[in-house]
Amino acid sequence: MVNINREVNKDKKVFVAMSGGVDSSVVAALMKEQGYDVVGVTMCFSITHPDSKKPSCCGVDGIQDAKRAAQILDIPHYVLDFAKDINEHIIDNFTDEYINGRTPNPCVRCNQFLKFGTLYRKVMSLGADCLATGHYAKIHYNRARDCYEMKKAEDQRKCQSYFLYSMKKETLSRVLFPLGDLTKAEVRQLAERYALNTADKPESQDICFVPDAGYKEFIRQRLGDGVFVPGDFVGADGKVVGRHKGIINYTIGQRDKLGIALGEPVYVYRIDKESNTVHVGPREHLYAKGLFAENFNPVSMDVPRETVAVSARIRYNAPEIPARLTCLEADRIRVDFDEPQQSVTPGQSVVFYRNDVVLGGAIIEGPIGCAAGDIEHLAGR
Repeated sequence: MVNINREVNKDKKVFVAMSGGVDSSVVAALMKEQGYDVVGVTMCFSITHPDSKKPSCCGVDGIQDAKRAAQILDIPHYVLDFAKDINEHIIDNFTDEYINGRTPNPCVRCNQFLKFGTLYRKVMSLGADCLATGHYAKIHYNRARDCYEMKKAEDQRKCQSYFLYSMKKETLSRVLFPLGDLTKAEVRQLAERYALNTADKPESQDICFVPDAGYKEFIRQRLGDGVFVPGDFVGADGKVVGRHKGIINYTIGQRDKLGIALGEPVYVYRIDKESNTVHVGPREHLYAKGLFAENFNPVSMDVPRETVAVSARIRYNAPEIPARLTCLEADRIRVDFDEPQQSVTPGQSVVFYRNDVVLGGAIIEGPIGCAAGDIEHLAGR
């Protein structure tokens, strides 16, 4: 029997967020097998990509697959309209960030505002005692601290804690992550044992609302060609070295598809919305001593009054690095790396760990001590 990291009375009602994928389908099966009163619920975003051949977690196929899984398990299943919510909290922010030269992470905001925001509040209003999802992470009760903490999943290759740091700590006691101790292969095996229709369904890897043509075409269709304003590429010496096709097309660390030839490899190390310039230079210009970040959420820790040592991850696929975290204001922080790090990207998240505990995270504003010039003036903002 799977350890769900929580003692929960079996007469409690558990709503399972069912996306139509194998993970959430198995969660519903596990909850029912363990004797819970299970209700499946699927968020409908009214997003369709008729020409796409990729699986989606929120399209019509996903809803149908979730409904079929609920039928197999003989549990109630409901579909809730979240079209307004995804536009207001996710898609509008996604386009605004790119327009402003930043690189957003919509999955972080989806967890914050939709799954563990609007959906969480909705199911609680419908009588739920807990909300269970198919995320690969853990929630643990720390008796010494008398509080719940988020932890990494057992399977580090599938761990999704980076995308979950934005959850509010007051929701942890009523959220279940039953897959935290399982590998993906074990989940597939369980799906076959439960004879679920999703057992062999491929994973959805891409951003659900972005079509196969990519995010640039998505923004073009949504806002028109007017957002692609050409401007200057500026080299490390401050001289114009070419023309870009609009800052939306570029992100920090990018080397390919710049359309300029300078005799040596150059990378995007800074994007300036105000002057509509994209700054390029040698690899060393990508390195920074630290960063400033906003919207700090201490999901498993108290707001530190002094500088604290942490392990930090500045991208989902980046390794954890030793760093020091300092709170500047209520939700604004400074992070200083023990060693310079490459491609600190505004709009992405920095997430903090201590061993296997997810301490919290924030949205990156910009680097400290970058080769383009120290931007510590942000500290006085």
